[in-house]
Amino acid sequence: FGGSGPTKPLPKSAEAVVIGGGSLGCQTVYHLAKMGMTNVVLLERDRLTAGTTWHTAGLLWQLRPSDVEVELLAHTRQVISHDLEQETGLETGWIQNGGLFIASNKQRLDEYKRLMSLGKVYGIESHVLSPAETKDLYPLMNVDDLYGTLYVPKDGTMDPAGTCTTLSRAATARGATVIENCPVTGIQVSTDDMGVKRVKAVETFHGTIQTPVVVNCAGYPVCCSKMIIVPVICLEHTNMPNVRDHDASVYLRLQGDALSVGGYEQNPVFWDKVSDKFAFSLFDLDWDVFMQHIEGAINRVPALEQTGIKSTVCGPESFTADHKPLMGEAPEVRGFFLGCGFNSAGMMLGGGCGRELAHWIIHGRPEKDMYGYDIRRFHHSLTDNNKWIRERSHESYAKNYSVVFPFDEPLASRNMRTDPFHKVLTEQGCVFQERHGWERPGWFNQDGAVLDYDWYGAYDISKNQNYKYNELLGKEYTFDYPPHHHVIKNECLTCRHGVSVFNMSYFGKFYLTGPDAKKAADWLFSADVNKIPGSTVYTCMLNKRGGSEADLTVSRLEAGAANLPLAPEANGDAYYLAIGGGVAEHNWNHIKTVLQDEGLNCQLTDYSEDMGMISIQGPKSREVLQEILDTDLSNEAFPFSTHKVCNAAGHKVRAMRLSFVGELGWELHIPKDSCLPVYQAVMAAGAKHSIINAGYRAIDSLSIEKGYRHWHADLRPDDTPLEAGLAFTCKMKSTIPFLGRASLEKQKAEGLRRRIVCFTIDEKVPMFGLEAIFRNGVPVGHLRRSDYGFFIDKQIGYGYIRNPDGGVVNADFIKSGKFTLERMGVVYEAKPHLKSPFDPSNNRVKGIYPDNYHNVYKANAQ
Repeated sequence: FGGSGPTKPLPKSAEAVVIGGGSLGCQTVYHLAKMGMTNVVLLERDRLTAGTTWHTAGLLWQLRPSDVEVELLAHTRQVISHDLEQETGLETGWIQNGGLFIASNKQRLDEYKRLMSLGKVYGIESHVLSPAETKDLYPLMNVDDLYGTLYVPKDGTMDPAGTCTTLSRAATARGATVIENCPVTGIQVSTDDMGVKRVKAVETFHGTIQTPVVVNCAGYPVCCSKMIIVPVICLEHTNMPNVRDHDASVYLRLQGDALSVGGYEQNPVFWDKVSDKFAFSLFDLDWDVFMQHIEGAINRVPALEQTGIKSTVCGPESFTADHKPLMGEAPEVRGFFLGCGFNSAGMMLGGGCGRELAHWIIHGRPEKDMYGYDIRRFHHSLTDNNKWIRERSHESYAKNYSVVFPFDEPLASRNMRTDPFHKVLTEQGCVFQERHGWERPGWFNQDGAVLDYDWYGAYDISKNQNYKYNELLGKEYTFDYPPHHHVIKNECLTCRHGVSVFNMSYFGKFYLTGPDAKKAADWLFSADVNKIPGSTVYTCMLNKRGGSEADLTVSRLEAGAANLPLAPEANGDAYYLAIGGGVAEHNWNHIKTVLQDEGLNCQLTDYSEDMGMISIQGPKSREVLQEILDTDLSNEAFPFSTHKVCNAAGHKVRAMRLSFVGELGWELHIPKDSCLPVYQAVMAAGAKHSIINAGYRAIDSLSIEKGYRHWHADLRPDDTPLEAGLAFTCKMKSTIPFLGRASLEKQKAEGLRRRIVCFTIDEKVPMFGLEAIFRNGVPVGHLRRSDYGFFIDKQIGYGYIRNPDGGVVNADFIKSGKFTLERMGVVYEAKPHLKSPFDPSNNRVKGIYPDNYHNVYKANAQ
């Protein structure tokens, strides 16, 4: 290859150009061609697999603690073990030798049992084995220190070179062009009449290709080095399963007459100067760093101690800030797509992600819920922050094999975005969660302060001593109820019976204004938000297929002069959008993309950091707030789903009568400088009512008890509002067109093939989502979200169920079935509910409580 030039002449134009001939590039071009985009070009600067793909271990595990990832892996396996061979007649090198997960403690085995239950929903065979059964399967293994193992017989091993070659052949047969030895030197971008930047062409040393779409599958700037060693060992057991010993941070893979060993350490080597001449190259192995993996491997397979070393492989690998890939259209340039940063999982996720990326390019959005991989999940203030990228990428590498616990929080790069209440809540014992860079209240306890990142003691950095926040997290590392379950119970029941204050300042706060604002609001929002000024509407935003890209509240504003940050200048229609802070960037980009696609003349402005927001909720909220607000809070004067600007303790605020928890309550949207005085006034007025602070752990419980959805948990882009029980958010009875309407009308006419159902169980057993749902003994779905409902005193779960026969899922199908939930291999009887078991008539949000409610509560409390 060298300087011989491209292997094929460059075409003058293409529908799409994919850069990078590794796993992701080859899978993407294959799926684009398969979906009908045949004028597509793949450009590889050297030869196929020359980057990180050629030295990958090629392991494919079918079970992960994510339903979407299980589906992505299943598609990769289908392509590599079946489809490619049928299409080309060539073998990809797939070996189905099985996979074995090692558990050295109860928590690890509990995690594997969770995976086993989820696997049943997808028909993935797996077995929990005793140490003796494990020894029979893998005779060389030391099982003395084992708690148990999970065996997945149909896991296997991929051959990177064979796979990529076969993919390129299959893509070429469908009309795609694969060109090697052709480095890309630049991308031309043009600016359209609305000021939007769009991809125009790809430049190389050998010519320019005009194209509206470029896909970067050439890798992400490398964060850490992945290290693999291959010792020789004489083996008769030629089809032993691949092994993952998460607690020792090593993996073992049979490779011909050898066993390859690799792992993830807490002190990886950062590679800051990424070279463009590193094709098929390696680093020298740092034995000081790698020795911990050798020791772990020898403990697991003692025979390794007697063998020599055949060869070492130490190559670069890209790790991202949250251990998830970077995919989708870049917010800054339309037509520039990413498919990189795969954290050592590019081979096994390649098939599923290549298909989703192809769908994204052709149809505008992926089919599955890819939010967790979407580049737009990161706030723009973080993506070019070197401290955040470095610290988070290190932590994601160091915790690569850690147990995935439901309530884990990062320690790296904390306190990046804080609101005006942060200091005062810290002093009151707030244990914060991190979302989108924001610190938001999780729950309240003493000594919960977050410290600077200590890199887990790596690189000669001293570990934080007596780190209370880390100790509190450690107590949450369980699949049981956490030790502070009673603290969250108190926060919830105080809200249900008295009054609680929730700091929700991390919410996204946007204004939509301009000549086409009404037109945009009609098209963007599934609900009719064009009610009278002063109204607030809960709505979804959908994609073309009717999937829910967001849920939010939209408030119609009065026209008038600016009074920022509480009101924008508006000559005509104006709207205030309040959106969960963790998904604000995603929402912002969705709206901007739709406005661009429709050519609408609007302004979207972000005031998220200019205002704080507290929510005062509970039966006593009106009594507290009436003391400090200068407006009548009665049902007649201030009904549910309305808002107004008023004075709170002498400060202008926007008060909204809304609830995320199913109680009487108001949100106060407060200019930054007024936040603390207003908060102090609320707490002072609430003291005689025993007001308390509460956090998002309480919101999670209270909202699931009421049956409110959480976007990206029980409401995702692959769920329609009809399936999610949110038909009331869709203006189907009007004639107003909106994005996704045609798909919803079709779905409504045909009947729902899947729908969300609420389940309760009588046993006090914690569930967290991913538990299998069975109807009459047949798997029909899994829980998306679960939490304890303290008022009804039951574990609650929500999940989408299908009819195994492919028929309609209606009320009769639900009522006539006997449902069970499987958690870690144990089955529990479950009761399905078509309506929320808590306040189904919505009396409480309307302020309607039993006459003697407070007196009964006081008597019980005493």
